[in-house]
Amino acid sequence: MTHARWGTAIASLRAQGEAVREARRRAEEFMDALADDLTDPGEHRDRLATAKAVWQVCEADYLRCATALLRAHLSRDRPPLRRPVAVVWPRPWRHMWRQHAHDRSGGVWRAIPRASLLSQAEAAGHDEILVDVIEAIRDLQASHHAHRTSRRLYERYIPDRSSRSSLGFSDGRTARTLPGFPDPGHWVNQNFARGDGWRIQPGREGTLRTLEDNERAVHERVEAFGATVLQLLQHHHGPAALERSARLKGAARWIGREQQAVPRLTPWPQKLTAVQGVTLVVLGWLVLVLAAIPLSVALKARVLTDHLKPILLSAFVLAGIGAYRVHRAGPRLVRLPGRTIALTGAAAGVAAYLVMQLQGPVAGYFFAGPFERYEREFSDGCLAASPYRHDAIQSEVAGRTLVIRPISGGTTLRLGPAEEGGTHPLRPRDHRTREVLERYGCQLP
Repeated sequence: MTHARWGTAIASLRAQGEAVREARRRAEEFMDALADDLTDPGEHRDRLATAKAVWQVCEADYLRCATALLRAHLSRDRPPLRRPVAVVWPRPWRHMWRQHAHDRSGGVWRAIPRASLLSQAEAAGHDEILVDVIEAIRDLQASHHAHRTSRRLYERYIPDRSSRSSLGFSDGRTARTLPGFPDPGHWVNQNFARGDGWRIQPGREGTLRTLEDNERAVHERVEAFGATVLQLLQHHHGPAALERSARLKGAARWIGREQQAVPRLTPWPQKLTAVQGVTLVVLGWLVLVLAAIPLSVALKARVLTDHLKPILLSAFVLAGIGAYRVHRAGPRLVRLPGRTIALTGAAAGVAAYLVMQLQGPVAGYFFAGPFERYEREFSDGCLAASPYRHDAIQSEVAGRTLVIRPISGGTTLRLGPAEEGGTHPLRPRDHRTREVLERYGCQLP
């Protein structure tokens, strides 16, 4: 009996397949626009990079979704509630996300079905549609094998400078392999063997062309695999749920919105003027001053040596965030009119100077010594007109207790806790101290 969730799952798979085809069409449009329109190649090139990243990530999502549903069908299980979709990074890191997607081909190679799913499909029967699914899995695995193997057909070699071959490579001999790695195509030999040249291994050109063709065909094979799985699921579980519109998730939501997905960064000018350079230096000074705030607070609180690593880490984090913000806002800032840049630099300089001058006193106010807290809590308040004012006493700290002796004679006050860089208010340590403070109207807990 077909579970009710299969209709929604099939609709989601079909929507993802349509999203992949639309993303591929968008990438092809940007490629054509880049070839035809040369008025703003940077803009077209940036959008093309985003469209390719979205397309590749959508392909990987489509492949993972089809694999998950096929595995559930072969296991006679319910379809998963949540289809596997790669997360699009937050907006401040979208450019890194795009580069990450390009470096990993969107994650397509990691999403290709493995041998376990192929074995499970082969053991499920000889249905005509299932045979097509098995062939599609084998084609994908052939592309994956080509992706992993093609780079091993290259080698380091020692060229013969005196002659040239018809293929355009220098004649020479294969570089000597390193001990323990007899294969010249091993990555160890490719990176560390003593050879000045780089070439295809002799006699392996045809194999390399076949592998490269299989590797390039992965995009068509992903769509063929998804379409075949969709046909299989519709054959066994009925058509998609038409009354429910499948919501696209992940990179598919950004198809057609490439500029919003990864906004184009304003490039840095090739040469900075004096005002622009000074402004950037002042902004760097402001970043360093802000990054020094954790160090100033820890120094006043007397915890710098006890918690050095987290304090330094927080300072480095602040410096990194500030440098990143300057890097992102700098190109737009330096393209403003000269007077605006000068005012911005002046404001940043004033802010840096104020932060540098005030961070020590402000931290000292909250993390004061025992005598400073005595002045703030008692001497400048209820004891201002008493023999216990700050200019008429002698003070010392003994065992976390602040001892106050009036020069004119009288009861000795004992207050605590007396800590350097402490935040706790001073409280009377004995009954006689409490009586004196209550006599002068001091507020006590």
